[in-house]
Amino acid sequence: MKMTTMKMKERLEKELAGADRTFRYDREKDTLKVTEAGNSITLSIPQIIANWEEQADVAVEKIVYYVEEGLKASQHKMDIQTSLPYVYPVIRATSFPQKTKDGKVLLTEQHTAETAIFYVVDVGASYRFIEEESLENTDVTIDDVRIAAFANLRARVTPTKKDSVSGNDYYFVRTNDGYDASRILNEPFLEEMRARIEGEMVLAVPHQDVLIIADIRNNTGYDVLAHMTMQFFADGLAPITSLPLVYNDGKLEPIFIMAKNRPKE
Repeated sequence: MKMTTMKMKERLEKELAGADRTFRYDREKDTLKVTEAGNSITLSIPQIIANWEEQADVAVEKIVYYVEEGLKASQHKMDIQTSLPYVYPVIRATSFPQKTKDGKVLLTEQHTAETAIFYVVDVGASYRFIEEESLENTDVTIDDVRIAAFANLRARVTPTKKDSVSGNDYYFVRTNDGYDASRILNEPFLEEMRARIEGEMVLAVPHQDVLIIADIRNNTGYDVLAHMTMQFFADGLAPITSLPLVYNDGKLEPIFIMAKNRPKE
């Protein structure tokens, strides 16, 4: 049976129904806004339908979990001084909103031309973005948050799964702990991977739940990575960027890959 926008909208409202929860459907944008206690999450129904066509009910279960945990995290009371053991850096697109809906500025830093670093507090199955005002009237500085966040990230296990195509190797980090893409900030891990890689090291963070590390040894490798990255980018709940990043001398540079060709310098 074909899934329509209205059928999916009705299913989501049924699955997410709660006493203090409201829904607002935007027919023009084809989105469903879920609001609870002044906090909201907006869902793209066409994207959910596309995922449902591939994953069936699993896609809806993932969305319900994402919304439930996201709304729970948004109600978490922030105490930055006691939260330092639970802070982490997360990667997002530079277009990701840097303010909350009520105008509070989020704690962010530059990363690359395509990506930015945000800081969050882990609250179990989700996390809450840290606002700049959380540091006001405390002894905690942005440096304190950064040092703690990167140390906490490095302490996480970073397993990889390897796949090989046409003489090129691809390593995937997919633990689904919310920090897979963010492991691109783990410099010791990147250096360890660099030592294992024989060709050019190219990374991709198409969405928050995957980090791809490619050992590119021929032109076909770039083409495979480009298609792979676009597919992940289209499927992710929190897309970041479809542009891969070349890793050289500890620096990351976004590149545009033409199909079947290595990018021209």
